[in-house]
Amino acid sequence: MQWKLFADIAERAGTDEVVVRVPSDDPTVGDALDALFEAHPELRERVLADDEVGSASRDGIAPDVNVLLDGVDVFTTADGLATELGGGAELALFPPVSGG
Repeated sequence: MQWKLFADIAERAGTDEVVVRVPSDDPTVGDALDALFEAHPELRERVLADDEVGSASRDGIAPDVNVLLDGVDVFTTADGLATELGGGAELALFPPVSGG
């Protein structure tokens, strides 16, 4: 399973792509995220919310981090971190980016 990382998340990991092994027959986005944290524990603090207030609907993910599956935010159109992954799925962690 491959994660694409963007902006400050990629900077923390020292790379913009991370391949992880997900030990599950029916992997979910959450399983892949756990594998990413195992490979890069320094990302846990940036990706997870500081507290549970306001993050319950986002499975504990910080409000300024988008978790994308095939380019779609898993919290707007899928089952959040419980979303099942198919073969060839593209995962990404994408913080909001501004500029002009």
